[in-house]
Amino acid sequence: MDIGAKIKELRVLKGLTQEELADRAELSKGFISQVERDLTSPSIATLTDILQCLGTTLGAFFNDAPEEQIVFTKADYFEKHDGELKNDIRWIIPNAQKNGMEPIILTLEAGGSTYPDTPHEGEEFGYVLSGAVQVHIGGNAHRAKKGESFYFVSDKQHYITSARGATLLWVSSPPSF
Repeated sequence: MDIGAKIKELRVLKGLTQEELADRAELSKGFISQVERDLTSPSIATLTDILQCLGTTLGAFFNDAPEEQIVFTKADYFEKHDGELKNDIRWIIPNAQKNGMEPIILTLEAGGSTYPDTPHEGEEFGYVLSGAVQVHIGGNAHRAKKGESFYFVSDKQHYITSARGATLLWVSSPPSF
């Protein structure tokens, strides 16, 4: 771990100059500069003082938990083909079921559909990327074509069909796929 760089990063995030941090920690500006450039190492007591001035603790400072992945590529997607329903589902955020929503890309072949989903708490959102779909909610069907979106509360049985095929971005909250 590069202690000096991490201290500098925290200092800059707090909007402090080296001199301001030094004053708060009762140290010299030169000492802070040397620590940030890894030319000297502070004692544990001095490091604790510096970190307290930066609003953190030794434990939090040395916690090297891996950074959470924010951007996902096609290599991260999980794909499933259902020959019976004539659809492909691509989970575009791995392990999204742990989150409050789950986005997928759904491709329906001509005559394809999704399984009817029973009523449940939550909501559904979709954006049609290509083709057209029929969104069936309870006893009603609603048509959405390329460039259009749909949204509904999931309190009635619902499913999607496509007579000629379609691809859509579908977000379910909470996850139900």
